Amino acid sequence: MKKFLLAATMLAAISSPAFADITIGWGGPITGGSAAVGEQNLNGVKQAIEDINAAGGIQGEKLVLQVEDDAGDPKQAVSVANRLAAAGAQFVIGHQNSGASIPASDVYAENGMLQVTPASTNPKFTERGLWNTFRTCGRDDQQGTVAGNYLTKNFGGKNVFLVHDKTPYGQGLVEEVKKTINAGGMTEVGFEGISVGDKDYSALISKIKETKADVIYFGGVYTEGGLILRQLRDQGSKIAMIGGDAMFSTEFSAITGPAGEGTMITFGPDARKNPAAADVVKKFAEKKIDPEGFTLYGYAAVQIIKAGIDAAGKADPQAVADKLHSGIKIDTVIGPLSYNEKGDITRLDFVLYQLKNGKFEEQASN
Repeated sequence: MKKFLLAATMLAAISSPAFADITIGWGGPITGGSAAVGEQNLNGVKQAIEDINAAGGIQGEKLVLQVEDDAGDPKQAVSVANRLAAAGAQFVIGHQNSGASIPASDVYAENGMLQVTPASTNPKFTERGLWNTFRTCGRDDQQGTVAGNYLTKNFGGKNVFLVHDKTPYGQGLVEEVKKTINAGGMTEVGFEGISVGDKDYSALISKIKETKADVIYFGGVYTEGGLILRQLRDQGSKIAMIGGDAMFSTEFSAITGPAGEGTMITFGPDARKNPAAADVVKKFAEKKIDPEGFTLYGYAAVQIIKAGIDAAGKADPQAVADKLHSGIKIDTVIGPLSYNEKGDITRLDFVLYQLKNGKFEEQASN
């Protein structure tokens, strides 16, 4: 009997490795109109996984990254989610766009997978009572308030024209801005939707000019926002533009050229200046990568998963979610984070930036 038990034990040891890799899925736009901000996000995730593995992994287990392109499209995001589930990923970083994250999160919940998005700001993502949804960024009901208050303070008595790209992110953000400016006594002179992928905005520009608008608030990504502003400038308009976090890319200024100078956006405090990010920023510099925009938010998302696994003592998504929902404080490259019961961070995460010399720079409080 002793020989049998010994043989069985040895067979189990041979057939079952002491540690199994932890697969981290990433879903986001590698192609399409949001590809530049998706690249930021993915750069951060890759660097975080590289650093964690170099330090021994998580509880002795190495992280393996599986990357899937959703092109920023909701239908493709669902396909990506199903592929990641089939691959055995228990944790997912993504998606970039709210319109992709929301439907994908249902697939992840059904398959017992925990999702952390570095970029999806639509409130609905965490408002549906799912156990598995978290983000390292803020929400549009916060972002819209910050932008709306800026408009009310700096453009009071002037004409504000609201434009969105009909996505859950873009339209949702503009609706939050509208609520804030209306509450502050301002009434927009226009509220128009454009379609993602449009190239000719002459009809929209005619409407903007007819209203004698002084400022546009745009809810959408850098691609359409840049084209709208460039075409306005081509027609001699000096109208100001303010937008949301999805405009934070050097690609915006590549599209607009000098016409984009002075454009304002909202985004989180510049994490590149955070002392906690200094070593990571240096690593990016050595790779000749500017960790702008969502880069460090992607890095932080991996840190959140690691901290949750460490706190739970195991790589079990439900146990990790329970620990994160409990409000534990986690130190990340974007600063300390903690979560409420919905999976939202507990700090206000938006400030103003202005495009200067082709780059968005954080502005003093307004």
